[in-house]
Amino acid sequence: MNALQELDLRLLARVFRQGERRMVRPLARALSRSGDGYLHLLIPLLLALIGARYLDQFCTLLALSLAAERTLYWSLKNTLKRRRPQEAVPGFRSLITASDQFSFPSGHSSAAFLLATVLVLVYGGPVIAMYLWATSVALSRIVLGVHFPGDTVAGALMGTACALFTAALLGLPG
Repeated sequence: MNALQELDLRLLARVFRQGERRMVRPLARALSRSGDGYLHLLIPLLLALIGARYLDQFCTLLALSLAAERTLYWSLKNTLKRRRPQEAVPGFRSLITASDQFSFPSGHSSAAFLLATVLVLVYGGPVIAMYLWATSVALSRIVLGVHFPGDTVAGALMGTACALFTAALLGLPG
C-alpha cells in the first residue's frame, strides 16, 4: 500500500507542476467546472430540444446510473475519509477550495466518465471526444490540487462501471 501512496504523491507533484504553465490553470478551472454536474441536466434538455431519438432510453439510463453512482460515491467518500492533498501533504496548497471534505473517490471524475459512457452507449458518436473530455475533467482536479491521481482513476472506473452495470440491468447494449 505504501508503494501506491508513494506513486500517488509523485504523480500528484508531476501533474500539479503542469499548472505553472501560463494557460493550464484557467483551462483546468474551466474543465473542472464543466464536470460540476450541470451537463447532466443540460444535455438531456438539449437532446429534447433537437428531438433526439432514444431520449427516454438516455434519460432513464442517466438517471438510474447517477442514482447508483452518487450513492456509491457518497458512501465510499464518507467511509474511507481520505484526506485531500492540501491536508495530507505538508506545505501543499490547492488552487481551489473543494466542495467537500474528503478526496477518494473523485466525484467529478466519476460523474464525467458516467456521462461519457451513457452518451456512448445510447448514441455512439465521437467516443474519443467524450472520453477525452472526461479525462480532462479528471486531470483538472489533479492540476488544481484537490485530488490525488488515484482518486481520479477510481472515480473514472466507478462512473464507467455504474453506467455499464445499469445498462446491463436495463438490457441495453453495452
